[in-house]
Amino acid sequence: MATYVKPGERHATSDWFTSNYTISTNAERQRVASDDVRQESRFLRNETDNKTKWDQLDNNTRLSDRVDNIRKWKDILERTLANLDREIADLSQSKDLLEQSLEDKNLPTEVNVENLVTREGRQNIDVVEDEVEDQLKKEQEVINGIKIQLQQKISESFEQICKLQEARQQVLADLQDKNIALGIDVDQYNLTEESSGISYKPDPLRVPKGSTTPQNWEDYSRYNKDRAEAEMQASKNLREAIHQTLQQTDNDLAAQKNATDYAIRKRMHEMKQAIDELKWQKEQTEEEIAELEEEIRRLGDAIRAKINPLKLAQTRLENRTYRPNVELCRDNVQYGLVDEVKQLEASKKALEEKLKQAQHALHGLEEKLHTINKDLQTKMNSLKLDEQAIASRQKLTSKRPQTSMERNMALTGVTREKSKILA
Repeated sequence: MATYVKPGERHATSDWFTSNYTISTNAERQRVASDDVRQESRFLRNETDNKTKWDQLDNNTRLSDRVDNIRKWKDILERTLANLDREIADLSQSKDLLEQSLEDKNLPTEVNVENLVTREGRQNIDVVEDEVEDQLKKEQEVINGIKIQLQQKISESFEQICKLQEARQQVLADLQDKNIALGIDVDQYNLTEESSGISYKPDPLRVPKGSTTPQNWEDYSRYNKDRAEAEMQASKNLREAIHQTLQQTDNDLAAQKNATDYAIRKRMHEMKQAIDELKWQKEQTEEEIAELEEEIRRLGDAIRAKINPLKLAQTRLENRTYRPNVELCRDNVQYGLVDEVKQLEASKKALEEKLKQAQHALHGLEEKLHTINKDLQTKMNSLKLDEQAIASRQKLTSKRPQTSMERNMALTGVTREKSKILA
C-alpha cells in the first residue's frame, strides 16, 4: 500500500507541550485577571451604589432641612405681614380720627368768627377791646394752632403709612419668593428615580447668576422682618403721639371755650349791672324831671302872683303923688309903699332867676335822660349781641360717641393679640 506524507512545517514535541502549557497558563492568568476585575467591579458597584444612596439620602435630608428652614421664615414673614396689615389699619384709623378732628374744627372756627362779627354790632362807648374780645382772639389763635398740629400729625401719619406699605411690599415679595422656593424644593424632595420628567440637563453644574449664600439669604429675610418691626414700632409710637395730640388739643380747645364762655357771661353780668344802674338812674331822673316841672309851674304861679300886689303898690305910690301942697309928704306910708315895691320887684326878680335856673336844670335833666336812654339802648343792644354769641356757642357742646377708654383702646390697638414673631 502506498503512503503519502503531506508536505509542511513540522513542530517538535517539546513545542507542542510548550504551546499547551502556554495556552493553559495564559488562560489561567486571564481568568485570575478577570476574577480580579470582577471582584473590583463588585466592590466598586457596591461602593458606588452605597455612595449614591447615601448622597441621595443626605441631599433629601438637606432638602428637608431647607424646606423646614424656608417654612420657618415663611411663618415668620406671614405673621409679620399680618401684623403689618393690622398696624396699617390701626394707623389709618388714627389718621381718619385726625382728619375728622381737623374737620370738626371748622365749627369752632365758624362760631368764633360769627361771635367776632356779631360783637362788631356794638355801638358807641360799648365798642371796647374787652376781655371777651381778647378771649375770642386767643380762641382763634388756639384753633389755628390746633389745626397746624393736627395737619402735621396727618402728614406724619401719611408718611408712616407709606413706610409701612413699603415694608409690607418688601415682606410680601420675600414671602412670595419663599412660597415659590418652597414649592420647588418640596417638588425636588418628592422626586425619585422612578419619577417622570427626570432627564439629563445641559451644564447642570453651572452656578446660576445672582446666587447668594445661605447667610445672605437669612440676613435678607431677617432685615425685612426687623425693618417691618421697626416701622411698626414707629407707627405705634406715632399712634400714641396722635392720641396725646387729640387729647391735648381737645383739652386746650375745651379750656379756651370755657374761658371764652366765662368772659362772655362775665361781660353779660357787667352789662346787666350797668343796665340795671341805668334803669335806676332813668327812673330817678324821670322822677326828678317831674318834680322839677312841677316846681317850675309853681315858680310861674308865684311870679304871676307878684304882679297884682306890685301893681297895687305902684298904683298907690303913683296916686299919692297927686296929694296937694304940703300934703305931699314922705310919711311912713310913703316909705312903706316904696319898701313894698322894692321887695316885690326883688322877689319877682329872684323868682324869675330861680325859674331860669330851674328851666336850665330841667334842660340838663332832659339831656341826661336822653343820654341815659341812648346808653341804655346801646347796652341793651350789646347785651343782646352777647346773648346771641353765647347762644351760638352752644353748638360747640358735642356728644362724644366713645368713652375715653374705648377711644384709647381704638387708637393704641391694645385689644389685639400681641405678635409672637420668632427671632
